[in-house]
Amino acid sequence: PSDQVWKIKLTLLLVSSLTIMSVITISPALPQMAIAFSGVENAAFIVKLVLTIPALMIAVVSPITGRLIDRYGRLRILHFALVLYAVAGVGGYFLDNLYIILLSRALLGVAVGMSMPTVITLIADYFEGAERQKFVGIQIAFMSIGGIVFIGLGGVLADFGWRYPFLIYLSSLLVLPLTILFLKESPVVQKRQQAIQHLKAPSMIWLLFLNIMLMWIIFFFIPVQIPFHLKEIGVQKNSMIGAAIATGTLFSAISSFLYSRIKNRLNFLTVFSIGYLLMAAGFICIALSGTYFMVVVAMTLSGLGMGMMIPNTNMWVMKIAPVEIRGKEIGKLTTFWFMGQFLSPLIISPILKVLSLSATFMLAAG
Repeated sequence: PSDQVWKIKLTLLLVSSLTIMSVITISPALPQMAIAFSGVENAAFIVKLVLTIPALMIAVVSPITGRLIDRYGRLRILHFALVLYAVAGVGGYFLDNLYIILLSRALLGVAVGMSMPTVITLIADYFEGAERQKFVGIQIAFMSIGGIVFIGLGGVLADFGWRYPFLIYLSSLLVLPLTILFLKESPVVQKRQQAIQHLKAPSMIWLLFLNIMLMWIIFFFIPVQIPFHLKEIGVQKNSMIGAAIATGTLFSAISSFLYSRIKNRLNFLTVFSIGYLLMAAGFICIALSGTYFMVVVAMTLSGLGMGMMIPNTNMWVMKIAPVEIRGKEIGKLTTFWFMGQFLSPLIISPILKVLSLSATFMLAAG
């Protein structure tokens, strides 16, 4: 019934928003955190790791989760993940040892590495055809808007002290009862142990995995490097830097939201072509920009491109992955997604030693 469907959809969207929140919520508090732990050796480096280690752990844990949910079902794993998310996430509020905070962030990554493949697989279980296409776009849009809200909330709370943003992670305990009430185990899970050993997805799926990793490596240049680029061209206000990055996120939400309409007119490959062209145009604008306005235009273009490419990848993987091993394949997709985010700063650092920031963005545009 339709009232049941919207409850299912809302629950899946709320679980999805926890994913995006895991990495970025505490980002506004990092400078204060670095000062608070300045007595610790290599504090600046470890504080950056506090931000990125969840992405690494998500990449490691996702393929294991994919196999587990194919074998044991989706919901028990999801419920456990939401509890772990709250316990590990809130750790930074109470802990005084930077290394133990780092460990709690790693556990937070484990929780997301369990919840994200599960939620994408549930979407593929519950919805088919046009309805799935529409919902996949809405899911990515919801995550983008969630990103804007959570980073804004994190910034507000960080003004009270660097520990406060960690309290936001308790919100998973509000989502948990909804998953218990409204989500049911997929019938797919119950009937399929026999054929699972011999099934393989088409090899084309690996191109989609590599593609999403490349997309994130390139797109992650923006939150990591745009603050430095804007300072170089004379923008000093942190709020203006935040607004520029949020513009990119907002426009990616808009194009994700419209994804279903775009996809009705174009095939998967054409959507990727347009997405990459928009990102390249955005990066060329950054490379040539001497003004704040040009950077905002660049954020708009690259956000529009990225926003249509993420649901496009998810949809294509859902379409070609056999139902019986869907969890396993979506687990791999999640791994490559977060591997890209984790690798991006590692790849860009040596390039920045050789090239200027503008030249690096031009290289990315290429």
